[in-house]
Amino acid sequence: MNTLSSSLPGGTWTLGDLTVTRFGYGAMQLAGPGVMGPPADRDGALTILREAADLGITHIDTSGAYGPRVTNQLIREALHPYPESLHIVTKVGAVRDERGGWPPARQPEDLRRAVHENLKDLGLDVLDVVNLRLGDAQGPQPGSLAEPFEALVELQQQGLIRHLGVSNATAEQVAEAQEIAPIVCVQNMYNLAHRQDDELIDDLSAKGIAYVPFFPLGGFTPLESTALSAVAARLEATPMSVALAWLLRRSPNILLIPGTSSVVHLRENAAGTGLSLSDEELAELDKIGR
Repeated sequence: MNTLSSSLPGGTWTLGDLTVTRFGYGAMQLAGPGVMGPPADRDGALTILREAADLGITHIDTSGAYGPRVTNQLIREALHPYPESLHIVTKVGAVRDERGGWPPARQPEDLRRAVHENLKDLGLDVLDVVNLRLGDAQGPQPGSLAEPFEALVELQQQGLIRHLGVSNATAEQVAEAQEIAPIVCVQNMYNLAHRQDDELIDDLSAKGIAYVPFFPLGGFTPLESTALSAVAARLEATPMSVALAWLLRRSPNILLIPGTSSVVHLRENAAGTGLSLSDEELAELDKIGR
């Protein structure tokens, strides 16, 4: 089911009934500084979105909180009407305050408003995938997700959402969501140096559920960065490319959504994730997170 061919590294995966490239694009960096306001180079932002589509990327990750609402409006301007193969994944559950913070907004009325804003800004009648963002800026936090998740299920039953996922979630919250309704993806922080979700990834893979790591190079210590850079130098590749290639090899259900505001970096990332890592190199990289 998840072995369709693609010219992009890693091939494809299915989110419910939607086939996406495992190498996707995260739109967060297209907003202004601090993910607030419009980009300094609007034409450049539109160009990178069109380049992503031209490369064959069919998975774009966004949120109405980026800007706020800026990246969704850019996506619509650049790519609407969307090709049937392109699928946009968005997040609800947080907003922005005047200081650039990300306060939670998970009351049912907050989520209804966010879904309708996403529909309007993206120019869609139904959203392909909506992730419920949980926790806070420090990471996942324990607690039931029943009330907000059930509010999204209601919007799904109304025909406004095709598929659901969760973001910034604990393993217990992932399990609770699955008891309420099917999910197609989990989006959490995970990378070579932060392996706290190893068990969750393997569990989701067995169930055919995607895992989408954010911050593929976030939180590395200087020693870990040095170890990664050493492998990258030997492979004549960038550390980012090696980290992304490792993620693709880590598990078949991992989908990548690296963000960049540079067409050059987008192309580098797409090419770099096709790196062939030997068993010895994989073993050396695995040591970074252990």
